[in-house]
Amino acid sequence: MRYITIIVCFLGIFANAQNIENDTLTTELEEIEIDVVVKKKIETEMKMAVTVDEFLASSDQISFIKRGAYAWEPLLNNMSSERSIITIDGMHVFGACTDKMDPITSYVESNNLSTIDIKSGQEGGMHGSTVAGSIDLKRKNTSFSEKQEWKGAYQSGFEFNNKQFFNLGNISFSSNKFVADGSISYRKAENYSDGNNNEVNHSQFKKFNSSLGLAYKTSDLSSLRVDAIFDVAKDVGYPALPMDLWLSRALITSVAYKQLFEEGLVRVWDSKIYFNAIEHYMDDTTRPENLVHMDMPGWSTTYGLVSKINLKKGNYSSEVQLNAYDNLSIAEMRMYPQDRSERTMFAYSWPWVTTQYAGLSVNNSLEVTENSQVNFGGSLGLNYNHSKYVDFNWIFHPGASQEKTRFLPSLYAGYNVDVKQFNFSVGGGYGHRSPSVSEGYGYYIYNSFDRYDYIGNPDLKNEISYEVNASAGFKNERFSLQAKANYFHIENYIIGRILSMGSPMNYQSVGVKGYTSLDYATLFNFSVNAKYDIIEHLHWKGTLTYARGKDNKDGNLPFIRPLSYQTSLQYHYKDFGFQTSINGDLEQINYSPEYGEDKTPSYTVWNLSADYTFYINNFRTVVQVGAENILNEYYSTYADWGNIPRMGRNIFTSLKINF
Repeated sequence: MRYITIIVCFLGIFANAQNIENDTLTTELEEIEIDVVVKKKIETEMKMAVTVDEFLASSDQISFIKRGAYAWEPLLNNMSSERSIITIDGMHVFGACTDKMDPITSYVESNNLSTIDIKSGQEGGMHGSTVAGSIDLKRKNTSFSEKQEWKGAYQSGFEFNNKQFFNLGNISFSSNKFVADGSISYRKAENYSDGNNNEVNHSQFKKFNSSLGLAYKTSDLSSLRVDAIFDVAKDVGYPALPMDLWLSRALITSVAYKQLFEEGLVRVWDSKIYFNAIEHYMDDTTRPENLVHMDMPGWSTTYGLVSKINLKKGNYSSEVQLNAYDNLSIAEMRMYPQDRSERTMFAYSWPWVTTQYAGLSVNNSLEVTENSQVNFGGSLGLNYNHSKYVDFNWIFHPGASQEKTRFLPSLYAGYNVDVKQFNFSVGGGYGHRSPSVSEGYGYYIYNSFDRYDYIGNPDLKNEISYEVNASAGFKNERFSLQAKANYFHIENYIIGRILSMGSPMNYQSVGVKGYTSLDYATLFNFSVNAKYDIIEHLHWKGTLTYARGKDNKDGNLPFIRPLSYQTSLQYHYKDFGFQTSINGDLEQINYSPEYGEDKTPSYTVWNLSADYTFYINNFRTVVQVGAENILNEYYSTYADWGNIPRMGRNIFTSLKINF
């Protein structure tokens, strides 16, 4: 089993090397696309210069756990990040922080992405086993062109609350045979102030990100592409944690080969091999008040393969994808007395855990009639774990498996139909998820939210998810309304429970919890989205979301968003644009004291922005000025770690030049 990934990678590369001769192929590479994802700018209607986190937060499917102003943890369908798959162009990247302070979304920037593909539940299982769904961050990929073209953009701005200054630049070159995409960005922010005008210490950050993509057309219907992302974050403060980030560094690389076919069942064959390395160093040298100093470095290295083919015949289309990767996760915990020249304790919080995965996924679509469609598919994955230093796990789980192999099946089906101005859909899914590295092998991972040290269990059962979903919508020339709902019944739901044995290692801990499996848990999500064109240049949008999560004893699950709302108005006339929005949550009454939650009050935030478009030497230029939290509301939400307050009034400016 240890070499499963190497074998599958070899088979994928060998199959891709088979060449079908066809002298009649004359269609240009850029003219054939299957399942095209419509590209859009990574910005919101309220704000141009958003971070990736801010852009994702505009989705009604995603909320965030915040431990500071940087690297928020995305929750898809109100589930923790262990239950979702986050990829970059289909590549698996695993964070190196046991505190989840480096989600994959923190290693890209808004100016090197073209779109973000969000799939809910088992429909998101193309990239591997999941419960909540998938988030695929798609990089900019310029098409080949008949003539040589240069395009680019530069954006700069300043945010006054935390004195954040940012520069974002990207450029692309395209020709008949060669394409290059490049981007660079830098953000630097100081501590922000809350709604009471008090400075929130340890909320500063610095981030540098760059990317490069080179593509060469090897024939009229094939191309070779090389991509790389380099990301560095330094001096990142986390006010909700007892330590901060000294350095985070990532290198994400890939080589891809795409072959298109003008005729036949197979239309596209796209294969990619990739490598990424993450290093993450948490320490508390900026926290002199801590009685015992601690460092928590972590490393994550991943090799992988993604190979997919697109099929199309008549009213039937399909995507078949092979995923395989090998990941090594290491995290250390080092304690020091006040004299840091001496080290008093060392342990592996991730004891050199290897994860190997290989899976085959299929996504089918059949047009039953002109107005109805059936989507169905599934995947079968093989997951293998090995812990080099299993002795740490044996302290709490004597005789626990040093290596573990799991089968991870999934299935889903859905039906969509349009009836005049109405549309309806219904679907369901079934799938397995294996425990994460922390859930299976974590050793004394301190959780500052409930103040417990967490211990993993290598022999946890797979989580098994049963899912149903439905939607209904109406649309005419001026008004649209869409309602969506899903329900998850999750067996063997993994969560932390207090252990009767063991004493806390961190002096701030109140006890020890072990990851265990509940008999089941249930989760319900509901959202309503509406749009109305009041007049030609004035548009209204509104969103309402609700979620409810319970365990097998009818207790509340943690981090479930209360009833939330957002409403906005947009006015555009010639080169001017004005936007205003109001958003908030109601009081969080279904909280979970068992998992460290308390009641959070309701809040309302009002935002406003205006922009003007003009030209400088034929370069389209946009300037924007706005204010977030205009009324300087003091608040924290259900998902703010340790009830840290959110940012108060923030005036922002931005200038973007397109060329």
